[in-house]
Amino acid sequence: MAVNSNQPRDSFGSKFGIIAAAAGSAVGLGNIWKFPYEAGVNGGGAFLFIYLIFVLLIGVSVMVAELTIGRAGQRNAIGSFKALAPGKPWFLVGMMGIAAAFMIFAFYGAVAGWTLEYIYQSIRNGFAGKSPEDLSQMFTEFTTNPARPIMWQTLFLIMTAGVVIAGVQKGIEKYSKILMPLLLLIILVLIVRSVTLSGAREGINFLFKPDFSKVTGHTIISALGQAFFSLSLGMGTIITYGSYIKKKENLLNTAVQVSLADTLIAVLAGLAIFPAVFAFGINPSEGPGLVFITLPNIFQQMPGGYVFSLMFFILLAIAALTSTISLLEVIVAYFSEELKMSRKRATLLASSGILFLGILCSLSQGPIAGFKIFGLNIWDFLDFTSTKIILPLGGLFIVIFVGFVLGRKRVTEELNNEGTLKARLLPVVMFLIRFVAPIAIALVFLNMIGILKIT
Repeated sequence: MAVNSNQPRDSFGSKFGIIAAAAGSAVGLGNIWKFPYEAGVNGGGAFLFIYLIFVLLIGVSVMVAELTIGRAGQRNAIGSFKALAPGKPWFLVGMMGIAAAFMIFAFYGAVAGWTLEYIYQSIRNGFAGKSPEDLSQMFTEFTTNPARPIMWQTLFLIMTAGVVIAGVQKGIEKYSKILMPLLLLIILVLIVRSVTLSGAREGINFLFKPDFSKVTGHTIISALGQAFFSLSLGMGTIITYGSYIKKKENLLNTAVQVSLADTLIAVLAGLAIFPAVFAFGINPSEGPGLVFITLPNIFQQMPGGYVFSLMFFILLAIAALTSTISLLEVIVAYFSEELKMSRKRATLLASSGILFLGILCSLSQGPIAGFKIFGLNIWDFLDFTSTKIILPLGGLFIVIFVGFVLGRKRVTEELNNEGTLKARLLPVVMFLIRFVAPIAIALVFLNMIGILKIT
């Protein structure tokens, strides 16, 4: 079934809906899982301070660039480039974003499925009486199981598809306006429990008291990378969401508000986790296993731990869902507009492809772990290709396109809403987009692929 070209394009209906959806895209497992981990291994408060600077200087400027492409083009990630630079190969940047969204959803959806398993274990009190070693074995046995992770992954994909198939305003916006406040509420409740534990003050000091003597080149590049990747930049989501923003909205304000909301959630996640970690004498640089192994151990020792364990894993699932919605929408928007499919058919086709690749990712943790592509299993290969190559290159091409190809006049029209708003910061934003952001993104890219070793 083809889409009706005369039908008006769906769009966000409110300012809050825009912020909730875009912040939901940015807020994901990376904020609750990776940010505390990165802060833990990079000295806590000093990392946080540097991270905030990079969010304001780099994150906001790249987000402005993506929102500008989306709203100016009024199409999906590929279609917007085609509309703004017809007959030129810039649409390949959009194609990179769609490829990245496809690959990231495949392995990210697997982790999202893990959150449902841990909600189930929390409900049945499955962590009770288990030692850290038992919990580690429990996690390994689950992730290497050939069936259970796939079952939860499939359920999570169905939940995601259910939201996306309903459309932008009746699906994505509607549920983002419910999920994001709920996510914030759960974090705040967890913070109250965490900071009232005996010994929690040490964790608070760790997060908010900078020790700049621990800052190294690696700390700076890690903060820069976290600022870029935590905002969902370079993968087509912000371009796609930007295309649904009405002309009356202030794009610069939107970029700042989304970036601050994303950063706030990351900081609050640290405040919910670190005081508890220090209160129970856990190493704050424990690593990604902190979420699925260490925290369940803490919860079962904590008064009221049953309730707080359940709340925490529901929080993780919500954060993952708001991100997977945006990843799926990138692909669905492309299928709908460029391949002329109905939204329902586009969602089902995209979901089927993601599930196939996602199953391979899950199996690569167990039964087919020995199958390697350039020395990496399927999961690690998709992770490396998307996050370390496609996303930084996509971000680099995006700022170059907006800074040097789209033209100052067109960018000005989008940021000042064709003269109806004052864009006092436009010269600063353009300078950051044209000169600062490309250098910063190039440094992250070169460091990630190992050409530039920063220690």
